[in-house]
Amino acid sequence: MLRLTALLGCGGVLLAGCASMPDSGDVHPVKASQRGDSQVRVYAVQPRKGATPDEIVTGFLEAMTSDDSNFATARSYLTDEASKRWKPEASTTVLTAAPDPGAPILSGRDNPGRSYPLYGRQIATVDSQRAYQPVTPVEYRRTIHLSEQNGPDGKQWRIDSLPPGLLLGASDFERNYVSVNKYYFASGRSVVVADPVYIRQRQDPVTRQDPVTQAVSALLAGPTDWLAPVVESRFPAGTALRKGTRSLEFDERNGLKVPLNEKASSVGRPQCTKMAAQILFTLKDLSSARVDQVELLRANGSQLCVLGSGQAEEYAPDHGSGRLDSQYFVDEEDRLALLASGSKDAAEPHNVPGPFGDGRLRMSRVAVARDEQTAAAVSMDAGKLYVASILTGSELRTPVVTSSGGQAENRLSSPSWDGRGDLWVADRNPSDPGLMRVPGGTGTPQDVRIVPGVDGARIEAVKVSADGVRIALLLTKDGTTTLKIGRVERHGPEDDPAVTVTELRPAAPHLETVTAVSWAGPSRLVVVGKESGGVQQVRYIQTDGSTAPNSILPGLNQVRSVAASDDESRPLVAYSQEDGIVRLPAGANWQTLVKSGTSPVYPG
Repeated sequence: MLRLTALLGCGGVLLAGCASMPDSGDVHPVKASQRGDSQVRVYAVQPRKGATPDEIVTGFLEAMTSDDSNFATARSYLTDEASKRWKPEASTTVLTAAPDPGAPILSGRDNPGRSYPLYGRQIATVDSQRAYQPVTPVEYRRTIHLSEQNGPDGKQWRIDSLPPGLLLGASDFERNYVSVNKYYFASGRSVVVADPVYIRQRQDPVTRQDPVTQAVSALLAGPTDWLAPVVESRFPAGTALRKGTRSLEFDERNGLKVPLNEKASSVGRPQCTKMAAQILFTLKDLSSARVDQVELLRANGSQLCVLGSGQAEEYAPDHGSGRLDSQYFVDEEDRLALLASGSKDAAEPHNVPGPFGDGRLRMSRVAVARDEQTAAAVSMDAGKLYVASILTGSELRTPVVTSSGGQAENRLSSPSWDGRGDLWVADRNPSDPGLMRVPGGTGTPQDVRIVPGVDGARIEAVKVSADGVRIALLLTKDGTTTLKIGRVERHGPEDDPAVTVTELRPAAPHLETVTAVSWAGPSRLVVVGKESGGVQQVRYIQTDGSTAPNSILPGLNQVRSVAASDDESRPLVAYSQEDGIVRLPAGANWQTLVKSGTSPVYPG
């Protein structure tokens, strides 16, 4: 990591934090979001004696991008009263670029001073729970007001009114924050569900906690409001780290000791084991830490329980499926074919046993169950959905769902299997549209309510997560297809619940239209789409709508479908009208597997 300690020359004319120290040339202010290096640290600079109002505004905006203790330097640009009111930890507004101060406006007699409009284009908000909430890019305008105050050296300009929370350009946000998945258990099940939040990449300015401790603290604080109705934490209510904990201790075997407060001191071993599993999953993808086991400690320092990372895997959404995570597709004769799993080179595909592979059913779309024993196929005319074994020969039974739409595009969507073994499909019939769930893949289809509704949009595609509590929907309205994520809620008896999809939220508001989507891990999707005026892209997005740097994948033309495994080490596969069935191994370009074929899928 580049650590910049030399601050000489940063004072005076340059009030913004320094990102480098040239040894020649003129000195110029640097707008925060012009920096692209996420490893650069910005050190804020106190206002100089006699600083002008312009310098105060510029210096404060830059100081918000640093991570000094309790934002002390940023507060030095505020009046005492404004500093007391300002809560930078309460929210963060994310703009496409650093906020741009406009020309000052003189205030009236009732509030003498100067007002500076702040301009930008807002793309997201991060709330007090650290949850990222994207918005369709919208113009941002707020105001900073300055007044003259009595200081130790006479009159000085200071900010007495400002927008709430932090205000950052996208590149500064990416430099200071990192996405982390907290994990909770799906309600009534021993399966973990990812809940993405953002924590500081380095020490948190307010709590002074390092990233590992921040992640654990965020986990103990409970799930975000959006996910809370469908998950449970195994930590007793009120559980927190022992008071004053800013850093957690690792031993020589990559074991992490986690001291808890009195709320957790009396839990039994089975509950404690699940508590430790939540921590292990939460820290698994945090690059700053390798945790092989977690030891939970009571408030008095005695041991509650110990759990190794391998033991925690029994709570993964795909545990016990026995799957090979193979790649499947519909071949040129409209049959289900299998590509060899795990091979580095393109292997000759072969058809699966049974009616889906021997030609008895010509299919247009397919979904393979997560245990890879059965599959669901949509007929060529998209009017019927069948389920059959793909391990042994069997009869082609009556369809489990039938659509009466007039044309193929107004009939059934591609199906999707959730981690519970249920099958999902949408009927796109304009006169009788709906989302359906087939319990166990063979039960009586049940209508799934969407609350609130989809506002006249048509469901084009359905993808359910492995944990079964989140669903991705492609919705078309007025010629535009957008991606939304919904929460799957179940109420009533376990063997016959009423299922609803609630609180749909945009997952890719920056994309003008989305062509295809697939789950690509616990809280990640791969999408095919394009921005306004742009070209088609294949890219990763988080389920909260945020995007990581370098998330755009190598170019591929005329992509119609894409598939990813829940195992993020497995390559992507896609169907391109130009190149056929292709895959993207890590660190390589797209490779053609089969020239003729469509609808590539992983189990799910």
